[in-house]
Amino acid sequence: MEITLIRHGRSAHIEDHRLNSREFKKWVETYNRLGILEDEVCPSDALEKGVSASFILTSNLKRSIESAKCLNPLAKIRTDRLFREAELPLPASNLPGLKLRPKTWALVLRLLWICGYSQGCESYRDAKLRAKQASLLLTSIAKEHHSAVLAGHGFFNLLIAGELQKAGWTGKRKTGSKHWNTDTYVCLGGDENVNT
Repeated sequence: MEITLIRHGRSAHIEDHRLNSREFKKWVETYNRLGILEDEVCPSDALEKGVSASFILTSNLKRSIESAKCLNPLAKIRTDRLFREAELPLPASNLPGLKLRPKTWALVLRLLWICGYSQGCESYRDAKLRAKQASLLLTSIAKEHHSAVLAGHGFFNLLIAGELQKAGWTGKRKTGSKHWNTDTYVCLGGDENVNT
């Protein structure tokens, strides 16, 4: 049995100038609304996993769904909000004098989130619980179909990978953060070796 976690393709939202906190909030809303670049090409390792899948799991975000279609236009898409990216917290107030690039905002806010700051979003603890649910669902699907493929999101895939490893799956300790990153987790020896 195997479970493959693939990060979505590059977003069609490519705006990268410095933003204040209010502008960054709007940037995130646009990022979550848009899909992937039209000319996006899947790398061979991701494509190989997608083509072999009869269906691909996705979050309900457009970039995840479009990535699954890019991986295998003929596969059925199973969309589930459970697989959404772990949201970023928002600054408690507008910080008009502080302007950062979107990647810098994301890094700072993700670190604050891991440390316990979760203004306006699910907590790190709750996201880890959701990742456990996601890993159980993926395990159930893999048991039934011998494999499961998720076109998901970078940080949430990392959380799912941790849960899979705790349950006895083997694979990379840490998922990659690049678009189309593909990590496969294997359960050797059958169902009895997976903790559910």
